Amino acid sequence: MSSWFSSPADVTHRLRDAGYLADAATATTAYLAGALEKPLLVEGPAGVGKTELAKAVARATGAELVRLQCYEGLDEARALYEWNYKKQLLRIQAEAVDGSGASWAEAHDEIFSEEFLLTRPLLTAIRREEPTVLLVDEVDKTDVEVEALLLEVLSDYQVTIPELGTVVAVRRPFVVLTSNATRELSEALKRRCLYLHLDYPDADRERAIVTAQVPDLDQALAGQLIAMVSRLRELELKKAPSIAESVDWARTLIALQTGTLDEARVRETLGAVLKHASDQERAIRELGLGTPGA
Repeated sequence: MSSWFSSPADVTHRLRDAGYLADAATATTAYLAGALEKPLLVEGPAGVGKTELAKAVARATGAELVRLQCYEGLDEARALYEWNYKKQLLRIQAEAVDGSGASWAEAHDEIFSEEFLLTRPLLTAIRREEPTVLLVDEVDKTDVEVEALLLEVLSDYQVTIPELGTVVAVRRPFVVLTSNATRELSEALKRRCLYLHLDYPDADRERAIVTAQVPDLDQALAGQLIAMVSRLRELELKKAPSIAESVDWARTLIALQTGTLDEARVRETLGAVLKHASDQERAIRELGLGTPGA
């Protein structure tokens, strides 16, 4: 039995308690990720709950969340570890001043020790003895060198530090990698992961998510909101509304004490769901919501 979840049904129940409504595929794949101790690659458009899934697993299991936010230019020093060179230099200078006469070998062993090691997210997650969820967020934003580093770390859950030796995970973390599919990931990385594709939910499911997050939302208004979000996603927009933006829109309508989502109210509050001026203009024009700026 997995130390993370006892079954897919257990995943569904505990994630729901943590505020995340998982469908059958998500619950099953999350269960297997823990049971098989394999990384989980979650791919899909921005805003469908990929990052939130990792956070919910951490909340549901009482684990610590360690996050590596990926970006273009991320390197090994920021992802894995680096040495505190300033502190090392100060120690060398201090020993030179006090005339201790330590040999280079002795000085080397001293400055390349735990005291001078700066751990980054990957090494931090590997070294933790407590339950840990490692979130490697937006891995598609990195380059192939970082993918190679991830392959090395996630294949054997160990890290080799030349000056200190090999650090092997005492307790393997629950690993979630997210991707917005802006580029194709290597087959080698995919082969080591379980794969889950998340897309925008159907209307009934999104309505359940929104009303769970915004319990004060009137049911009739919730239906109008979900229908409008669905229509917006059918347009050719730069950025379609995410689930999080649907929730924000619901909270906006409550703050405005809105009883019905008519055309005027949609125009007034589009900024809660569409974050590009061109998208708002397209929505107003193609959905017949009146004149932009009216």
